[in-house]
Amino acid sequence: MLLTRWLWCTIAALLTVPAAVSAAAPFLPVPEIDVDPNSGTTVGLLPIWIRTDEQHAVRRIIAPDVIYNPYFGYGARARVFAFPSADTQWSVVGGGKQRVEREFDAIYETGRLRNTKWSALLEAVLDRSGTPRFYGIGNRSPAIDQTDYTNQQMYLQAHVGRNINRALQWSYTLRVRGVEVTPGSLAHIASLNQRFGNILGAGVNQEVLNRLAATFDTRDDATVPTTGFLLSAYAGFAARHGFLNASLYSAAGLDAHAYWMLAADVSLAGHVSLRYLPTTHHTPFWALSSLGGASSELEGSQPLRGFGTSRFYGRNAFSTSWELRCTVAKFDAVGTHIDLQLTPFADAGRVFARAGTSPLSQLHYVGGLGVRAVARPTVVGYLDVGYGSEGIAVFTGINYPI
Repeated sequence: MLLTRWLWCTIAALLTVPAAVSAAAPFLPVPEIDVDPNSGTTVGLLPIWIRTDEQHAVRRIIAPDVIYNPYFGYGARARVFAFPSADTQWSVVGGGKQRVEREFDAIYETGRLRNTKWSALLEAVLDRSGTPRFYGIGNRSPAIDQTDYTNQQMYLQAHVGRNINRALQWSYTLRVRGVEVTPGSLAHIASLNQRFGNILGAGVNQEVLNRLAATFDTRDDATVPTTGFLLSAYAGFAARHGFLNASLYSAAGLDAHAYWMLAADVSLAGHVSLRYLPTTHHTPFWALSSLGGASSELEGSQPLRGFGTSRFYGRNAFSTSWELRCTVAKFDAVGTHIDLQLTPFADAGRVFARAGTSPLSQLHYVGGLGVRAVARPTVVGYLDVGYGSEGIAVFTGINYPI
């Protein structure tokens, strides 16, 4: 996925490497430490080449690495992130480890500023992961029921938006996905099939998703927003093989982001998401609504930064996240300008089976502190440490989590 976890290491190195040294070096060698609640601790070495333009904006990042993970052995990855303009960006990420895991993700996005009639995003993914967790379905699924499974998915996704004006957009998303869920590969955790048997979603499944959305966007910037709102209402359905063949589920929801400048270097960001599945027909567990992890994705898993990704599964889900972004340092490094932010945050959310259930009851709560390194106008690196009812979780990645 585009939200890989390497960029925080890059920014951390920029904080510690003197500008004169980093400017003279052909590339920046960065020791890599990636901490994740599910994947454990991965270590490695990350040489990085950064290209900037005359205005010192980052235009291209080349970042291969060599890594070691105690679960899957040694591995290597190659990455290119390109930002030709504020309106267009693309990336290619690929790699693998000695055992189980491999990844490929290519994304092209244009029309981000919505100054033209059309916007588009194309993505192709092949991903095999050996660390996803499943605890059962429901808001109170116990931690003692933790299981592991191997998840392989391939999908092509196209998103096309018709821009009525700068703020209002109608869009259509088509995603064709194949998912294979097989027994887990972690010796110290029970495999999904051992505890939950032949649960819906195990084995090989296909999904064709069709989604329509209306979006109202007044943010001052798509990557580093400080003021404005992003409101999305969507509805769609997924079928097993074709556009209208053997429906899996229908989905509808609301997703809202809001940003306010409270002072010159202080802003408040908020996010609220509500997703319902009005109909389900033999729906795979991985297609249900879910909470957990650090990132917010429209109709995907929502943030709960004291738990691993997709910790809670249910038919419907509510989540809300708030963070106070305080700029505490500004400096130049590797040909660009860096803003360093400290970000206390709070998350809350729940999953529920019945549409009549109050989304605001029996919430899971998380509090924590984040660090953001912002290279305007194109790159944000983050590190979040959250605390919830099951302890501490640490996440790193690129782009703001909410």
